[in-house]
Amino acid sequence: MKIPKAIQNLIESFERLPGVGPKSAQRLTYYLLHVPQGELDKFANALEFLKKDTILCSYCYMIAETDPCDICTSSDRDNSVLCVVEQPLDVIALEKNGKYKGKYHVLHGKIDPLNNIGPEEIFINQLIARVKKANTNGHAISEIILATNPTMEGEATAMYISKQLKVNPPVGGSKVKITRIGRGLPIGADLEYADEITLQRAMEGRMDY
Repeated sequence: MKIPKAIQNLIESFERLPGVGPKSAQRLTYYLLHVPQGELDKFANALEFLKKDTILCSYCYMIAETDPCDICTSSDRDNSVLCVVEQPLDVIALEKNGKYKGKYHVLHGKIDPLNNIGPEEIFINQLIARVKKANTNGHAISEIILATNPTMEGEATAMYISKQLKVNPPVGGSKVKITRIGRGLPIGADLEYADEITLQRAMEGRMDY
């Protein structure tokens, strides 16, 4: 049986998404065939403007509508504490908890040699530059929380960042304390899937790194 080209194209598009296998892609595609055209148009419009109406914050690299983003411009946030995470979803997870009041830096990835992702492919150099600039313009950062995921790649990324910060200390200002989230997150877990209590305990149980 020959599958119509429009259906096959959409199935293949869904299959490219993370976590979507061939059968799931087929189910999603045939489900959409029964959705009213007006709803499909809204869905297509949301996809079309997903990247057009968003921007990377030039300070923290969070995906936002404005540059700088709302968190970076908020007067209620603590400029002296910086939490480093792998992905924007990690920021959303931590913000749901409501306990952390510092700023963020989103790496948009992790060091992963098996997939040819090195330090240059993510926003590590920008982090180092940000810390140095903050400590020379009167807005010193006193603590950097390394909140990369507790996976092998996440640990390697945290270790690399810690080493770079110690090898290249900020010019002027006091020494920056480097901590690592610990208690509460099991090895191999991702931040975005953790519940609020677990995240709170992980933040409270961070240690010097």
